[in-house]
Amino acid sequence: MTEIRVGVFGASGKMGTEVVRAVERADGMTIVGGCDLGEPREQVGRAQVVVDFTHPDAVMDNIAWCLERGIHMVIGTTGFTDEKLDRVRNLCAAHPEAGVLIASNFSIGAVLMMRFAATAAPFYPSVEIVELHHPNKADAPSGTSATTARRIGAARAAAQMPPVPDATVHDDGARGAVVDGVHIHGVRLQGLVAHQEVLLGAPGETLTIRHDSFDRASFMPGVVAGIRYIVDHPGLTLEMESVLGL
Repeated sequence: MTEIRVGVFGASGKMGTEVVRAVERADGMTIVGGCDLGEPREQVGRAQVVVDFTHPDAVMDNIAWCLERGIHMVIGTTGFTDEKLDRVRNLCAAHPEAGVLIASNFSIGAVLMMRFAATAAPFYPSVEIVELHHPNKADAPSGTSATTARRIGAARAAAQMPPVPDATVHDDGARGAVVDGVHIHGVRLQGLVAHQEVLLGAPGETLTIRHDSFDRASFMPGVVAGIRYIVDHPGLTLEMESVLGL
């Protein structure tokens, strides 16, 4: 069986280095090139799939470059707005032979955490999210927490729930960001990798759903599964549910 040829944008970064190791260990795929920001992208020109863990400012140009060459992409870079996603859809429509997978988190546990949170959301009037990451992370709130909040918001809206109760009048920013009616509190601290708590409350009880990634290796089974998936699925795929069959 022909091996999937994989390239990596951000190959020397912490996530890129893990991707290279994971692909080298995986059956049925091989690394054919990698580059970092500012280096010639032609170094990954032989790839069928390019994995991108670079920076929100670089990823859109990387997508255009790959799709113009019929190269599939698996993207873990966050910071995608609705406008950027519309641009990706247009690029995919212009290059229908190529596929793009964009996921806010490739950890299997994190994907399940988001699913469990959305399932629990209609049963609890109160909900907040705390996300904790290393201090070199470029975006806040994290892509995972924003995705979680949107899913919780959609589940609450479908259940016709009122807004989350909150009598705060003066907060000086202490109540965090708000995504679809859900407060998100971000922590940036040395020693952390990627962690998230979803706290749900009702009279007399709370439910906490927490996921912890202690090592970047935790994301690699999802990345490898995404590489296998995208070669047979042209167009834009958002998040990991389809990849995992959820």
